Amino acid sequence: MHPRVVSAGLVAALLAAPHAFAQDSSADLAKKLSNPVASLISVPFQFNYDRGYGPDDGNKVTLNIQPVIPISLNDDWTVISRTILPVAWQNDIAGDSGHQFGLGDTLQSFFFSPKEPTSGGLIWGAGPAFLLPTATDDLLGGEKWGVGPTAVLLKQDNHWTYGVLANHIWSVAGDHNRDDVSSTFLQPFLSYTTPDAWTFALNTESTYDWKNDQWSVPINFSVSKLTKFGEQPVSLQLGARYWAASPDNGPNGWGVRAGITFLFPE
Repeated sequence: MHPRVVSAGLVAALLAAPHAFAQDSSADLAKKLSNPVASLISVPFQFNYDRGYGPDDGNKVTLNIQPVIPISLNDDWTVISRTILPVAWQNDIAGDSGHQFGLGDTLQSFFFSPKEPTSGGLIWGAGPAFLLPTATDDLLGGEKWGVGPTAVLLKQDNHWTYGVLANHIWSVAGDHNRDDVSSTFLQPFLSYTTPDAWTFALNTESTYDWKNDQWSVPINFSVSKLTKFGEQPVSLQLGARYWAASPDNGPNGWGVRAGITFLFPE
């Protein structure tokens, strides 16, 4: 298995004036958190709880550590490094398979993105994505190296942000006894940010497994609030998700998502 791309509501944002964290600048920053290719170092921690795995109704808790680092290439272009490193706790996800705890497989993406939107207001980025077999247990990862393209396209219009993020990963090396990977990820997203820096977000994080002809479709709804811990700006998130489709071995039903994102403006 490989980690899914992180939810767009938890990625980096552009800072307003350092001394000004008033209501209007907070709302600006909260809205830009919905942009997966915004230019700001951030470290999101995303917690997910899901259940219904396999015949024994197994459950899984995943903490995705997702640092985002933008690198300016020149006056016109930025490359955004986005990493997803999952730390998982799981129980009986493959029948009577017991408990596992440790790292999952890492997804590393690079988005090359213009610093300014197009004349029509579109924001976009594209580049390569890499699957790295960092799992510390056979049941926490696929033991495959993978590579493929990734891209994001979005628009921000007044309080609204809407767009889509996608990637496709093919396995290129790894354990020959494990299943090959050919997987498409699609994440359409929609969010609304209020003047007092609350954001209401809806997305799906759909994955299609071409090798087994199976969809995984969690529908996520979350609410987040931009605030400060001392001088540290953070975004706090809480939400629920429902598995509209999943493989025969789960997960199923309802799950929970929570998160905190630390922002590090220049």
